[in-house]
Amino acid sequence: MPTLDINGQQRALDVTDDMPLLWAVRDVAGLTGTKFGCGIAMCGACTVHIDSEAVRSCVTPVAAANGKRVVTIEAMEQDPVGRRVQAAWRELDVVQCGYCQSGQVMQATALLRSNPNPSDADIDAAMSGNVCRCGTYNRIRAAIKLAASRKGA
Repeated sequence: MPTLDINGQQRALDVTDDMPLLWAVRDVAGLTGTKFGCGIAMCGACTVHIDSEAVRSCVTPVAAANGKRVVTIEAMEQDPVGRRVQAAWRELDVVQCGYCQSGQVMQATALLRSNPNPSDADIDAAMSGNVCRCGTYNRIRAAIKLAASRKGA
């Protein structure tokens, strides 16, 4: 039985090592903010952080998270960069249907953690694997720029 560090809590999960992390997080740990979108790592709705790196949890086996820190959207308010990203999302009213947004926020937070001053090209490259069926890409880019401008806030 794997024990995973999810959002700072050690959780013993009765799952197999090859179960996708997405299902362990959602169905076993009960953290439903991470969404299932495609199941093949093409849409980004399932994005979580493993040791601060954005990964697609739908294709990441539980074994790959063993001994590492897993962070989901539920813990973004505890992260200074995540807080800035979420505040910018709210201020610019980024969300339309909202389904993809937890993955978008997770990807944007990882981007700003690794590149605090991204250019449009940097944002486009980092966010290109996150699909928004509603097409809120311009608002997403604007929110990332707003969050980047508020370092220390």
